[in-house]
Amino acid sequence: MIKICYIEDEIDLASLVIKYLKMEEYQVIHYTNGDTIFKGNADFDLFILDIMLEGEHNGYDILKKVKSLNPQAFVIFTSCRNQDLDKIIGLEMGGDDYLAKPFSPKELLLRVKNILKRKNFTEDISINGYKIDMAQRRIYYNSETLDLTSKEFDLISFFINNPKKAFSREDILKFVWGENYFGSDRVVDDLMRRMRKKIIHLDFETIYGFGYRLNI
Repeated sequence: MIKICYIEDEIDLASLVIKYLKMEEYQVIHYTNGDTIFKGNADFDLFILDIMLEGEHNGYDILKKVKSLNPQAFVIFTSCRNQDLDKIIGLEMGGDDYLAKPFSPKELLLRVKNILKRKNFTEDISINGYKIDMAQRRIYYNSETLDLTSKEFDLISFFINNPKKAFSREDILKFVWGENYFGSDRVVDDLMRRMRKKIIHLDFETIYGFGYRLNI
């Protein structure tokens, strides 16, 4: 069962969202602040968190902590502040999607389903000494587990499932960050650079002025 951590201090909104999520048989744990995350409890498949929270920790603090404790977890963040600024900061910090308040619970549920589709791989893949466990979202090299973030795993699985095919930066943005990403495509180059440092035995070709291709 998918386990979701929902951090929202608006009780009425939280109650409505939880109702919709539970209708899809997701397990939902609701908190009004991020204290539980800072105590080390980050064992969830997906986090939905509000940027503007009262108390010691805001949404950015929680997002950073979540990624340090559980880099494979997905994060959707919400905010009613300056939308463009919040979106850029949150996505650059590792968030997977953004939703501006006020929003429809049905729209949030659609975003949740779209993100969780990335977990629904079932077949393992072996290539050049790497074993990619799609179900557990883990990559091994010579039985050693590699420390990858959620977006790094999304990127490597995207290329492995589409070998020898050239993809533009825009293609990669849409798959890894989603259709609603707003910001520079330089984040693709940054993510590729970080992934290449960890996946050193695969040939990722840079196609200058266009994008990237995995040669196998």
